[in-house]
Amino acid sequence: MDSYEKLPDAKITPSGKISEKFLELGINNFKGASDYIYELEYGYNSTYDDEMILFKEKKGTCTTKHAIIAGLAEELSIPLSKNVGVYKFTEKISSGTDRILETYKIPYVPMVHCFLVYKNYKFDLTEGNNNGKKKNPQEFIAIKEVEPFISRKDEYLWFKRILKEKVLPSKEMKGTKEKTLLKAREEAIELLKKNIK
Repeated sequence: MDSYEKLPDAKITPSGKISEKFLELGINNFKGASDYIYELEYGYNSTYDDEMILFKEKKGTCTTKHAIIAGLAEELSIPLSKNVGVYKFTEKISSGTDRILETYKIPYVPMVHCFLVYKNYKFDLTEGNNNGKKKNPQEFIAIKEVEPFISRKDEYLWFKRILKEKVLPSKEMKGTKEKTLLKAREEAIELLKKNIK
């Protein structure tokens, strides 16, 4: 991912609920807002139905952290977007993954991660957070630009489409069933939660 220095900057004006919240916090520019979100504790939120949950719980994941900044960009007419990508989750990414791979006899677990895109730059406001990963993914099987607050259901349906179209037909997944990958994914999510320090 790219350096945060390449993030765009703009003055925050009261243009919607997100910009108003940052102004209430005394943050008046886009880079300052991005820094604030990066510094927030990494943690799973109690719901994804409340767009402002990150501010209430003072923590967030890639989903909620990037949604807020992409939402702020939208309010300020900054051409920055949230993207989701399917990547190969292995032991290199998170300790304990090999056990899952051995159990299900697969080379990797397909997982979803999200990040921000501005021009040709990619930014991950969870990189370096205590997010359960030794390193964040840099390469993706598929990437899609999405609405800042894409629903969990829509994200999951896209993920399942990528499983069918790209992951399952690949040579390395030959003979693997979709339900095997979905079970492995559930275990990988639990592993990440356990690995958060």
